[in-house]
Amino acid sequence: MSIADPVLKAQAITKEVSSPEGMLTILSQVDLTIAAGETVAVVGASGAGKSTLLALLAGLDEPTSGRIWLNGAELTALDEDGRAALRARHVGFVFQSFHLIPSLTAIENVMLPLELAGRPRAREAAAEALAQVSLAARERHYPRQLSGGEQQRVAIARAFVTRPAVLFADEPTGNLDAATGERIIELLFDLNRASQTTLVVVTHDQAIARRCGRIVRIDAGRIV
Repeated sequence: MSIADPVLKAQAITKEVSSPEGMLTILSQVDLTIAAGETVAVVGASGAGKSTLLALLAGLDEPTSGRIWLNGAELTALDEDGRAALRARHVGFVFQSFHLIPSLTAIENVMLPLELAGRPRAREAAAEALAQVSLAARERHYPRQLSGGEQQRVAIARAFVTRPAVLFADEPTGNLDAATGERIIELLFDLNRASQTTLVVVTHDQAIARRCGRIVRIDAGRIV
C-alpha cells in the first residue's frame, strides 16, 4: 500500500458541537494522509482537537463535514454498524484509562475483540499476546488485581491481538509514572515494529513524539 493508496485519509474534515455559547468548531478543514506502516504523533495544546481527530479517524465519531477513508473503505459513507464492523476488522486502541472490563480476567479482556470478530482459537491467540507483553502468569487476574502498568500491558495485548491495520493510542502513558510509562512506550514501539502496524499516537510527551516518524501539530483545530 503506497501513499497513493493510504491506510488513513482525511479530506477537509470539520467537527462542530453545540455549546451554551453557540456552535463550537473543534476541528476545521483538516486534511491528513497516513501511509501503511507509518508512526505518527499528533501533538498540540490541551483542547486543540487531538483526541477529536483520533476519534474521527477511528470511526468512533462522525465529522460535521468532510470525508475519511480507513484501509480503502470510506468511513464517512457508513452507518454506525458499518463503522463498528470496519473498526473490528482493522483497528486497535490503547487509551489513557486502559478501558479494561472489570468483570473479565486479563485473558478474557484480550480475547474479547477476537470473539467479537468471530475469530477462531481466540484463547490461544490471547495467551500468546499476553506472553508477548510478559503477562503470561497473570492471565487469570482481574484488572483490580493488576497495577496500572500491567493493566496498560493487557490493553496493548488486546489492541495488537487482532493484528490491526492501524493502532490508535490516546495518551497511552497519561495515567502512569515516568518509569512505567517509559517501559510501556518501549513495548508499544517494539510490538509495532514486529507487526508493521500503522501507529497514530496522541501525546503531549515530546519524548514519545520524537520516536515517531512524523509529528502532526494541531493548533486551535487546524494542522499547522
